[in-house]
Amino acid sequence: MSGSRITRRSTLLSGAAVLATPMLALAEAPAPNVRAGAGTRRNLSSFRVQRWQDHFDSLGRATIVADIQSRALHYWSGDGSDYRLYPSSVPLTDELTRRGYSEIVRKRVDPDWTPTQSMRERDPSLPAYMPPGPDNPLGTHAMYLTWPAYLIHGTHDTRKIGRRSSSGCIGLFNEHIAELFELTPIGAQVRLL
Repeated sequence: MSGSRITRRSTLLSGAAVLATPMLALAEAPAPNVRAGAGTRRNLSSFRVQRWQDHFDSLGRATIVADIQSRALHYWSGDGSDYRLYPSSVPLTDELTRRGYSEIVRKRVDPDWTPTQSMRERDPSLPAYMPPGPDNPLGTHAMYLTWPAYLIHGTHDTRKIGRRSSSGCIGLFNEHIAELFELTPIGAQVRLL
C-alpha cells in the first residue's frame, strides 16, 4: 500500500466538499434579473470584501466602511494591523440612506434617543424622547457622525441585524458596538456606500 490511506473520515469530508462546491459557487454569483433592495433576502453570508484603499488615501486614526448593499461594517485600525467585520442593519429605504464620507465626532455609552420629526411623521406612535435602557433603539453604545441624526449604534432587537430596518443609521449587535466603540477613536473616518 502507498502512503495514502482511505478512511471513513476522509471519505465523508471529501463527499461533503463535493456537495458544497455548487452551493459556494451560487453564493458568489448574484441572482440573475434581481436588483438589490427589490425584495431580495440577504443573510449574513452575503458580505462583500472591502479594501480600505478603495475608499481612502490612508487609514488615518481608524477607518470604517459601512456597506449598505451587503449589510456589513468593516473596521481597520490606524496602523492596519486590526481588521474586523460586523453584520449590520441598514436603512429601510434608499430615501433614508445617506451615502458618502463622514467621521466619528462623538461617542456615548447608554445613549438616550429623540426621534426626528420625519421619524415621528412616518410612525406617530414613537415617543418624543426615550431614556437609556432596554427599550431604547440605540442599544448600549452610539457613535455619532458629522451628519446630524446619523449614527452607528447598537440594538436590543437582534432581529434587525442583517436587514433593512433603520431610519438611516447603521446598527450592530450590542456586543459588537461595545467592541467597536472601544476600538474607534473620535475622528475616525467613515464611508457609507
